[in-house]
Amino acid sequence: MICLLRWTAFLWTVNSIPGTLGMAVTERADDTCPPLSVEEERFSEVLDRPLQITGFDLTEKFLLRKGTVSEDLPSFRLGSSPLIKPTKSIFPNGLPSEYSFVTILRVRRTTKKDRWYLWQIFDLSGGTQVSVVVDGGKKAVEFSAQGQLKNPLRYTFKSRDLHALFDRQWHKLSISVQSNIVSIYMDCKLIERRLTDERDGIDPSGRTLITTRVEDGRPVDVEVRQILIYCDPYMAEMENCCELLEPKCETTRTFNGTSPPLVTAQLPQMLSQPPKQSIDRCHCPAEKGEAGLPGVMGQQGDKGDKGDSGEVGLQGDPGHKV
Repeated sequence: MICLLRWTAFLWTVNSIPGTLGMAVTERADDTCPPLSVEEERFSEVLDRPLQITGFDLTEKFLLRKGTVSEDLPSFRLGSSPLIKPTKSIFPNGLPSEYSFVTILRVRRTTKKDRWYLWQIFDLSGGTQVSVVVDGGKKAVEFSAQGQLKNPLRYTFKSRDLHALFDRQWHKLSISVQSNIVSIYMDCKLIERRLTDERDGIDPSGRTLITTRVEDGRPVDVEVRQILIYCDPYMAEMENCCELLEPKCETTRTFNGTSPPLVTAQLPQMLSQPPKQSIDRCHCPAEKGEAGLPGVMGQQGDKGDKGDSGEVGLQGDPGHKV
C-alpha cells in the first residue's frame, strides 16, 4: 500500500511539471505584448538562443511614419502638434511589469534647457502612472512610477555622463525596468542602477503621451528616430549603437526577428560590477592606432632645368631732380 501511494505521488509530480512549465511560458507569451519587428543589426552577438521579440513601437503607434520612407531609420521632427492617445490604443492589454524603454533622439537648441515628458502614462484623474522626464536645466533624466499604495515613486539620474544628451547630437537613451531595479544607459553605456520599491500596474483607461513639456503640456521641439518598449528588461543592455555610427556597422548574424532568452541568472554578477566605461557591441571600423615610426630619409632629387625668363616689366615713373 505504501509503495502504491509513493508511485501515485511520483506520477502526480511528473505530470504536474509540464503544466507548470507551460504556464510559465504562457505567462511570458500572453497577449500583453505583441510581436515586434526590429532590425537584426540592433543587437550584439549575445543572441544565440532565439525567442520571439515582443513589445511596442511608439513611433508607429503615434503615426509618425507616414507614407514610404527610403531611409532605414528615418528621423522625425516633433513639436508641431500634441502627441497624446488613449492608453488602450497603445497598450491594449496593459504594460508588463518589466520592460526596456529604448529611444534614439536629438535635443534641439530651443529645447535643450526645457523640462519635458519623453513618455508618460496618466490615469483618468491626471495622475502619473509611469513617466520618463528629460530635464535640460538640471541635465538629468527622471523615471517615475506609481507604488503599490498609489504613492509616487521618482528616481533621478544626474550623472555627468548624461550631460552629452543635451549637446544637440543623436543619442540612444535606454532604461531597463525590473521588479526592483531601474537601470539607465546612454549610447550603449551603463550609466547607473537604482534599487526601487515595488510598483503598481497601470490602468489602461487613461492616456499616453510623448514629447510634451511638463510645465504647460505643449509639444516639444525634438527629433526622434525611434521609441521602442521591449517586453524584456534585458533588451536595453543587448542593443548596440550601430545606428549612431558612420559608416554603419556590418551585420554579422541573422536573427529572423528573434531575441535572447532571459538572463536572470546573470543579474547578481551584473549588479556587482561597476558600470563599464565603453561597450563595443558591433563590428565597426577599428579605432585610429598609434603613430608609426619615422620613415627612411629619401634621396636628393636631380637639379631642375632653368626656368623661362619672365615678361618685361612696365616702365617706372621719372625720378626727382636733385
